[in-house]
Amino acid sequence: MKRGVRTPGRNRAWWSALLGLALVGCQLTSPTSNATDLETALKAAASRVRGDVGIYVRHLRTGETFAFRADETFPAASMIKVPILCGVMNAIARGDLRYDAKLEYDPKWSRGGEDLLAHCEPGSVLTLSKLVLLMITTSDNTASVWCQELAGSGTAINAWLDAEGFPVTRVNSRTEGREQAYREYGWGQTTAREMAELLVRIRENKTVDVASSEEMYRCLTRIYWNGEALSEIPPTVTAASKQGALQRSRSEVVLVNAPHGDYVFSVITKNQLDESWDVDNEGFVLLRNVSSILWQHFEPDFGWAPASGANRFVKS
Repeated sequence: MKRGVRTPGRNRAWWSALLGLALVGCQLTSPTSNATDLETALKAAASRVRGDVGIYVRHLRTGETFAFRADETFPAASMIKVPILCGVMNAIARGDLRYDAKLEYDPKWSRGGEDLLAHCEPGSVLTLSKLVLLMITTSDNTASVWCQELAGSGTAINAWLDAEGFPVTRVNSRTEGREQAYREYGWGQTTAREMAELLVRIRENKTVDVASSEEMYRCLTRIYWNGEALSEIPPTVTAASKQGALQRSRSEVVLVNAPHGDYVFSVITKNQLDESWDVDNEGFVLLRNVSSILWQHFEPDFGWAPASGANRFVKS
């Protein structure tokens, strides 16, 4: 996909122009004095997208929370690979899979496109750990379809999600009984709150078991697609994340290990009028803007900004 010249999302002059904008479905609770400024900035950023937007933010230490349409169902796109990852780790914990298992590639898993795995020769051997690497780091769809089946299918992953207290997040593709949901939301569905809190569960070692949670967190900090929300966070600060994109939807979930305490956020759009794949797509701009707003809000004295010329390294 072609991506145009980046338009930085850090000009906040438009905030004051939209102070009076009333958007429904927004809730903010905070012990900090500038909570109103954060609410205003995030609402203004959401208003610039011609489509539907869901945002959820929580600072894990202070409890500061922002929720805007955070419990509404949205397409998960490639963020559904986080629940698939959980399903794989759960199967390993049960003894049904081994992380070092050697697997033979069958082209029946191929989703084509730019997937690295889809270009492997039939019968090529690779370990499950490398499949997981491809699924999370490069968001390889072929590896993800294969991992979904190795985890016991979408049905098994959905049962795990339900048992863990995630009633909306579901795998729809290749999952019996989820055909209508697939037509409406695609591969998977979620809410901004559920996807963010799933990352928190992993961060706090409360998913599957401690060893599994720690390995998942390591995987989620090794992301190739770093041109949106991650581009607004200093490269010296660790962040776990997963991104997603469909024709009319852009999404990202990020947990930032910030100096003054971890914070998590999830941003999802649907029904976007802007269907372009350029870097200035309204959804991509929203992801960068929200990330920048939150970094400046939680770490105002860090003294970092994206370097001049960083747009040269935006990936497509």
